[in-house]
Amino acid sequence: MKVFKYIFWVLYRIWFYILVALPILILFPILLISISKESWYPFFFRIARLWAKFILIGMGFAYTIESEQIPERGKSYMFVANHTSMADIMLMLVSVKNPFVFVGKAELAKIPLFGFFYKRTCILVDRSSAKSRQAVFLRAQRRLKSGLSICIFPEGGVPEEHIMLDEFKDGAFRLAINHQIPIVPLTFADNKKRFSYTFFSGSPGRMRVKIHKFLSTEGLTVEDTRALNDKTKAVILKQLEVFNN
Repeated sequence: MKVFKYIFWVLYRIWFYILVALPILILFPILLISISKESWYPFFFRIARLWAKFILIGMGFAYTIESEQIPERGKSYMFVANHTSMADIMLMLVSVKNPFVFVGKAELAKIPLFGFFYKRTCILVDRSSAKSRQAVFLRAQRRLKSGLSICIFPEGGVPEEHIMLDEFKDGAFRLAINHQIPIVPLTFADNKKRFSYTFFSGSPGRMRVKIHKFLSTEGLTVEDTRALNDKTKAVILKQLEVFNN
């Protein structure tokens, strides 16, 4: 019986990468055009949302999204969520309609095909480099001024399997305060179970998302960064405990 499980997990992982690559290959010319100008990013974002839905449905993930508050069209936000899975990127894309730009690890740019578009549309950060972290603020500032939003997974990486929620880095909150844009916390409940970074794991099933009430940064200063960080983490942690009970 275990042998069949391992065979399934191997095939399931291969199927995921096929689903990731197939739409990119088919739509390659259109995607190239959509990233040729920064002002055309919203069009690229719409394609990315379809790509994400294609992957989630193809993997057998039935996602449900509960919203306490809906982002307004034309406004900028800082979207943050817990990070547990390779599918977090896709789930974030289907959960949020407002065009946003990911701030993510520079290492992902090395992934064949996916990395080509990733490094041209996302804000890459090398967390070991202070210079790189500073550059993130400058690039994010330009994107926010153009009317886009930003998405950051503030744990800075995927925590160990036994950790429900790791410590949050301050970058997302400092950036939100500097630009006086609301924090939008999202809780992803089932991604670790559905498709974690552990190779021999995963299965089709439900993925629950909770979009929480926005946390205002109006009037806050850099000195309030840690308090905002802690408040956001508390919201997501509380919801994870509700989902797990």
